Amino acid sequence: MTAVRQVDVLVVGAGPAGLAAAARLAAARAGRVELLEREARPGGVPRHCAHRGFGTWPRTLTGPRYARLLTAEAERAGAVIRTRTTVLDWEAGAAFAPNVVLTVGPGGPEALAARAVVLATGARERPRAARLVPGTRPAGVYTTGELQQAVHLFGQHIGTRAVVVGARDVSYAAARTVRTAGAEVVALVTEHPRARTGRARARSARLVEGIPLLTDTAVVELLGHGRLSGVRVRHRDGRTAVLPCDTVVFTGDFVPDQELARRGALDLDPGTRGPAVHAGLHTSRPGVFAAGNLLHAVEPAGTAAREGARAAAAVLGHLSGAPWPRPGIPVTVERPLCHVTPNRIDPDRGRLGHPAGPPHLLRTDTPLPRPVLYVHQDGRLLHRARLGPGTARPHRALRLDGSWHGRVDPDGPEVRVSAG
Repeated sequence: MTAVRQVDVLVVGAGPAGLAAAARLAAARAGRVELLEREARPGGVPRHCAHRGFGTWPRTLTGPRYARLLTAEAERAGAVIRTRTTVLDWEAGAAFAPNVVLTVGPGGPEALAARAVVLATGARERPRAARLVPGTRPAGVYTTGELQQAVHLFGQHIGTRAVVVGARDVSYAAARTVRTAGAEVVALVTEHPRARTGRARARSARLVEGIPLLTDTAVVELLGHGRLSGVRVRHRDGRTAVLPCDTVVFTGDFVPDQELARRGALDLDPGTRGPAVHAGLHTSRPGVFAAGNLLHAVEPAGTAAREGARAAAAVLGHLSGAPWPRPGIPVTVERPLCHVTPNRIDPDRGRLGHPAGPPHLLRTDTPLPRPVLYVHQDGRLLHRARLGPGTARPHRALRLDGSWHGRVDPDGPEVRVSAG
């Protein structure tokens, strides 16, 4: 076995969550804090999001500027950032550092033992193969992240005519990137009956930012050999058509990048498909925490950064000897809600005089006018919250406060959240 080198805290993933966690821990003198990133530069997805909307109010920073600021803060605090380094697997640890990971980087393979590990590996868009779109395997097929990296990081030529699959905020970001590269956006194509975006004018329009919007339509085949020549689409009424193009961008459909969590035998939540976590972002494996879009694909960078800071606070408690929480009571949702995080409740919190917890983030599959959230356990109503006069939409997070945690029966069954 490779010789084991010891650190105090290991953070995996240098996106907003990982950078915020590392900065907070290093500033708090948590010992040697190392941040591992498989990409050539830290910063995560914001590195190639050239649009504004990042940072704290009024959120006027571009993504690259935001990434540089987070990186500088972590380095200034004393965190060691190692890029081009991939965590491959876990090894059995020792009493002084129960979590050992195997890495490979510019210096070759290495084993690192840490008193605490923060997983901040983020989320990724499912590619064409995972979406089961048949056809040939031509050049010119991208996800949003691949497109943005090609254009904004490497200045590559992507083609002349593009179809963007999806009609939500990330889809419009992809469309703007296509235009930045000098290509035409042929159409936005979505299986949904309307655009799933915060832009009111897009909800029923057939043109969005001058781009044709094809609703109730699915891409069912890619055409072309060597280079994409078009996509075949099918409308809900069964009609098919071919859209000539040399580029297609699959947007949205984010999933947590949970391979490392799975290899570490962490409990995964069936709703989020990321690690199940308590309010302090503790996972089922002692000494391992999780934060950011690994937990809920996908929330804004600011949300991920705040969770990274919250995970850091929990890590400091762990390093100071705070007990690891028990497995906890699951928190689940009923349709049309699709997931909730945190999704475990520590049954000892109420007994220890800490009944309230941090807010829970939820998502819905369908629009909910003037939604009311209900929290039940074994048929008993624990909490009721009206979320305001507007409509909850699939692309926006819902927040449920944790004031009801103290009313949970620590010996009872799962807690269920529903919307009405």
